[in-house]
Amino acid sequence: MPYIAAEDRPQYDKVLAELTELLKKNPPESIDGHLNYVITKVIKEVYPLRYYHINKAMGVLECVQHEFYRRVAAPYEDTKIEQNGDV
Repeated sequence: MPYIAAEDRPQYDKVLAELTELLKKNPPESIDGHLNYVITKVIKEVYPLRYYHINKAMGVLECVQHEFYRRVAAPYEDTKIEQNGDV
């Protein structure tokens, strides 16, 4: 993942913390829809409406999926394997 430099992160941290708190106020069964709306809205606003940019946005979303799996899901699964044994 192309991480941004540490000095570039603070400009996003406050608004992301506020957004995260807003999202967490929703019932668990509706968070997916709210998160989908937020992500789609941000990407739609950031990328111009041209095939090149749509293709780049799709690539970003794919990388986000892989990074989430690598950083969050895989370690969780490893912990559960340790707790419950492997398949």
